[in-house]
Amino acid sequence: MKKFINIKEVSKLLGIKEHVIRYWDSENPKTGKIRINGISTKTKGGTRYFSRDNISKLKKLKSLLYENGYQNYSLNLANNILEKKRNFQNNENKTKFDTKSKSPENEEKINQILQNMRILLKK
Repeated sequence: MKKFINIKEVSKLLGIKEHVIRYWDSENPKTGKIRINGISTKTKGGTRYFSRDNISKLKKLKSLLYENGYQNYSLNLANNILEKKRNFQNNENKTKFDTKSKSPENEEKINQILQNMRILLKK
């Protein structure tokens, strides 16, 4: 594998449309910040190139956003999960939720989110 590949090759490799990758890597007009940091390496001319680390982050982002063929989370939440992964320490035994006050649907969603986070932290 080459050290850097272009957006077209990444799009084919991961099955993500090019315009979606560009959106994730673009600046949010409201905040002036890049939506998801670390997705690509840009030249001075603005051409995006992708390293193995960039591709790995894109794979994780895709799995968070599009698990089971439908969109699970917002882009902001997925970004927060990816960022927290670096700082998060395994506190599975310490974290308990009061599920009695939660509806079964919410409990299932919470458990699914926690499971996805645990999977990401193990990688």
